[in-house]
Amino acid sequence: MKPNFFPFVLPPVFFFLLLLSSSLPSSLSTDYHYPKNCLPERCGGLINVTFPFWIRDLQSDYCGYPPFELQCDNGVAKLSMMEEDYHVLNISYQSRTATVSMSSSLTALNNCLSLPYYNLSFSLTPFAVSSLNRELVFVYNCTAAVNGSTEIACLDKGSYVYLGGEYQVQESKGSISDHCFAAVIPVLNSPAAEINNYSKLLADGFLLNWSAPDCSECMRSNGQCGYNNITRNFMCICSDRAHWKSCSEGSSKTALIIGLSTAAGGLSFIIICSICLILFRRWKVQRRRSKLFKRSASFAASNTECELGSSFSSPIFTYDELYEATNGFDASKELGDGGFGAVYKGKLKDGRVVAVKRLYENNFRRLEQFINEVKILSLLRHQNLVTLYGCTSRRSRELLLVYEFVPNGTVADHLHGPLASASLLPWPARMSIAIETADALNYLHSIEPQIIHRDVKTTNILLDGSYHVKVADFGLSRLLPLDATHVSTSPQGTPGYVDPEYHQSYQLTDKSDVYSFGVVLMELISSKPAVDITRQRSEVNLANLALKMIQRQELREFVDKGLGFESDYRVNAMITEFAGLGLRCLQSDRELRPGIKEVVDILRKIERIGFRDHEGHQRGEEDDAGKLQESTLLKKTDSPYSPKSVTERWLSMASTLSS
Repeated sequence: MKPNFFPFVLPPVFFFLLLLSSSLPSSLSTDYHYPKNCLPERCGGLINVTFPFWIRDLQSDYCGYPPFELQCDNGVAKLSMMEEDYHVLNISYQSRTATVSMSSSLTALNNCLSLPYYNLSFSLTPFAVSSLNRELVFVYNCTAAVNGSTEIACLDKGSYVYLGGEYQVQESKGSISDHCFAAVIPVLNSPAAEINNYSKLLADGFLLNWSAPDCSECMRSNGQCGYNNITRNFMCICSDRAHWKSCSEGSSKTALIIGLSTAAGGLSFIIICSICLILFRRWKVQRRRSKLFKRSASFAASNTECELGSSFSSPIFTYDELYEATNGFDASKELGDGGFGAVYKGKLKDGRVVAVKRLYENNFRRLEQFINEVKILSLLRHQNLVTLYGCTSRRSRELLLVYEFVPNGTVADHLHGPLASASLLPWPARMSIAIETADALNYLHSIEPQIIHRDVKTTNILLDGSYHVKVADFGLSRLLPLDATHVSTSPQGTPGYVDPEYHQSYQLTDKSDVYSFGVVLMELISSKPAVDITRQRSEVNLANLALKMIQRQELREFVDKGLGFESDYRVNAMITEFAGLGLRCLQSDRELRPGIKEVVDILRKIERIGFRDHEGHQRGEEDDAGKLQESTLLKKTDSPYSPKSVTERWLSMASTLSS
């Protein structure tokens, strides 16, 4: 056995001993207070909470089943289902029902955006909506009132609500007529139910059925019902130890056999996982080496490697061939300024169009930064990151980097730059840009060692021929060592995007990128630049302007008028959630900002608001197939510089949202 195998073997052995000791009979390991941890508890007005329900921080996690976990928040019991928090108003253990209400519905009276826009459905066992509920139906964008309905006062004309009959779990109102849509929510079947007080109906909640193993036999034997997190089965918690069904069954010998069997199974599982992990890491290293070799061999002009370190390699180009490819670095070929030099468009002898980054003349003090950029880009593989083709040797007369050419400019160009007047980026396109950019940053933050971009901004977010994101300019990036939580460095970055805490501590974390991305989110919904000296002094920075206007409830004035914020309720809901996420990213205290992984998840949830079809269902595999077909067609367009065909796809999507 190789020495480096021991770090993987020792943890399983330790875990085996721990598991064995915890599985022995009461003569060897007993917690005599075990049953007392599962006595009934209360949360506000909800009393006698017991198996299968359990309250986090008040009862141990073995006192109930995981799906029945409650959180007591200021006297309110909350149950999390389908990524939504529900207030638990009452639990009936005799009828096995619970009365719950959606948290968001409690604000519906003062905030129309909290009203439901899609059907409520439950597919997560062990809960199911009871058929004893009635239907509360919300209809939107109707040209005529529905019989027996009441107009929703806080919305534009054409929105109504009415009480239906018995709630049908599988029923979906969907499209009532052209441009008229419905959302069905269950409410209690109360004789006093009045449609004019639909906010109270939502707050009073609805009835849920639940199912769990029978606890009566255990309770008759003076035990407490619980859940074994190891075997994932029901258990009866007794004064001596845990039993399968009741406190009167079994023996110490049986328990020992069960404990040893469980421990042996756990040990075998962990050893197998450890071996798989070792083999996977070895395969990953070999695969990376193989990819680098193939990539290097594919360049005919490259027969040696950048001599920048032993842990990475990239093909090199000669200065002369890059000089010729850019027509002698002609000013007409200049695309802009990168992290530490100008970027030129060039065409190699093999026909490939590339972008060549050139270090500023006689500025060789940035050699370390040049080496750092090559090192980082040589390690990265992601569809939304710009690809490094190669570089010149560091002994070349000039230091040059060769990237893939990204033809459709930057996001800044399309929002408030030279391309902004040609065609408006519609909302679905901006939503896609946000998701793909966040996904690229999530990749940088999740790899080992972690990478902090340090200069996230719309001028560093490029758009390819199909208008997909390519995050660029890693001239300021730094590798974050595994044992570090921040990078201390000299001030760099772009005004308007820099983390406020950066100027106090000169320390960067992944939350610094999250702040910069928050500024990008505000640019996407406003089409305003991050810094504009023509604005008032306190509003020169877009982050300050966004915080001020949103806090004053002036989001409508802040949003770009061309995005349909006022004309399309789905776009309105998406942008409102989008702006809320932006505010979280812009928190001055970095500990209050979400991680980039959470940002990606939230953005995908927001995107799903716009992909619900006329029947209230979320588009699934058909949409994915449609996107793939559209992407294939876009690659066949004659001019990758023209957004016409892409715009038609966006406009079609926007039309679907507004219809």
